[in-house]
Amino acid sequence: MSFNNLDMLYRQVIMDHYKNPRNRGVIEDGVTVDLNNPTCGDSLRLQLQVEDNIVKDAKFEGEGCSISLASASMMTQIVKGKTVEEALQLANIFSEMVQGKEYDTDTFDLGDIEALSGVSKFPARIKCATLAWKALEKGVDEDA
Repeated sequence: MSFNNLDMLYRQVIMDHYKNPRNRGVIEDGVTVDLNNPTCGDSLRLQLQVEDNIVKDAKFEGEGCSISLASASMMTQIVKGKTVEEALQLANIFSEMVQGKEYDTDTFDLGDIEALSGVSKFPARIKCATLAWKALEKGVDEDA
């Protein structure tokens, strides 16, 4: 697959998550983290349900750009069922990926989140992409 076709596929995945977000909603009994990205106007409320060191559920609400909301949708999908340690590992891998650094591709199947790797070409968008992941890190830290 050529670079242009891969880029187009990644854009389609991002827009699909933006227009049809997964795990949008509220968890009644869980940890709530509110974060904002003032440079872009993104605002996100992440709710996590962690039991026995496992992320049982993750939902989000918020407003923002397509990158921010698509990232939140993808993140909530991939961390469900993972241990807190695995979720934090994924957050670290994601952070390295969107900053254009080398990242571990052997530990996890990154699935849709790999579509956001192109954010590394747009430094101003890194905060948009990592907002949900920063909320995850804060949320599992609060739950500990």
